[in-house]
Amino acid sequence: RRAVSVAVSPVAGLADERVETRVAGLSPGQPVTLRAVAADERGCLFQSCAHYRADSRGELHLGTDASHGGDYTGVEPMGLFWSLAPAGMERPYQRLVPRSTGTPMKVEMLVHQGHSLPGAIPGPVVAKAEVERWFTAPGVRRIRLKEGGVRGSLFLPPGDGPFPGVIDMYGDEGGLIEFRSSLLATRGFAALSLPYFDFEDLPKVMKEFKLEYFEEAARFLQRHPKVKGPGVGVIGTGKGAELALSMITFLPEVVAAVCISGCSSNTVADLHYGEMTLPGLRFDMNKISVSDAGVFDTFEALDDPTNPANSPCTIPIEKAEGHFLIVVGEDDRMWKSSLYAELAVGRLRQHGKENFELLSYPGAGHRIDPPSTPFCQVAVDRVLGVPVLGGGECKAHAHAQEHSWGKIQEFLHLHLG
Repeated sequence: RRAVSVAVSPVAGLADERVETRVAGLSPGQPVTLRAVAADERGCLFQSCAHYRADSRGELHLGTDASHGGDYTGVEPMGLFWSLAPAGMERPYQRLVPRSTGTPMKVEMLVHQGHSLPGAIPGPVVAKAEVERWFTAPGVRRIRLKEGGVRGSLFLPPGDGPFPGVIDMYGDEGGLIEFRSSLLATRGFAALSLPYFDFEDLPKVMKEFKLEYFEEAARFLQRHPKVKGPGVGVIGTGKGAELALSMITFLPEVVAAVCISGCSSNTVADLHYGEMTLPGLRFDMNKISVSDAGVFDTFEALDDPTNPANSPCTIPIEKAEGHFLIVVGEDDRMWKSSLYAELAVGRLRQHGKENFELLSYPGAGHRIDPPSTPFCQVAVDRVLGVPVLGGGECKAHAHAQEHSWGKIQEFLHLHLG
């Protein structure tokens, strides 16, 4: 018998691209467990597994052959990547997201004899290979920013440009999160990863925000010699999505906004712009429930934006001249982003506006990231320090990530040129 081999293609590729995985040299019908193992920058181990049977030629192709068990079932070419979760001996509820974009995530692909359950000791290894997942392409430049009051990183694609400009923001975890910006630059956008609290000399906590900070960032990007005008776009998740709504509403520089799992009202921190203030909807800590496993569910905790008493918090998005792409997971348990999306769409329609597209994904949870980002139903909240339920079902969430990523790029290219 020939030796068992596993081939992964490309061996080094971009993190938002599919990988082809093939196994050869097995006996016809032989049961095997495929495992993926990766470590984050701190050395925390993540793993996933799936059960397969070789075909009549003793081969397997993850693009056409179905998994019969393990962490997922069915034909899922990227299942081993998006189902990566902390290994049994690690602290649970951790996310596998890159802290630095300059080094690849290395994933080891292992073929084990027989079918072994997740968490159990697998059978002997019969073949293995390593694959590198890069978050930036050769020639993409990363420029750290200290420009007036603006902080962050600007990622520029290779070449002379000019390129469509996009500001990229995440949610209430704070700090600088760069991996989506570097992938956007790889896809031809000049992407500014914009932190807005808990980074360098920015405010430590979300107490209040001045829209002037975001205006300064938009003007900086708009005037950059490598950026195609006249307007720029913004993409945000969670609190970042809500800030994106305010930016496109009040700042003429912003002409396209991608809002992922956001709220249509201003939340938590008051937002000031000149003489205007949008108060923040508050969280009622008494409405947070805690499971027996100690997982916090914040779904009911945000004040009701439909309550007339809370109308001063509503972002008047009907004033926006630009275009909206609203992306939500229907199983988001962080908060009611499906409802908030309906409220936003209803408000635009009420004012005779059709400048929006809504992508609503059944079974997807809160944080809809670029493709193959490992699904994390519960994650430790960096501010609260406790595990918080984000919702979603692994496979549906993975499919939402893959589909929305293409749609986001199409939308931004359409409205930014």
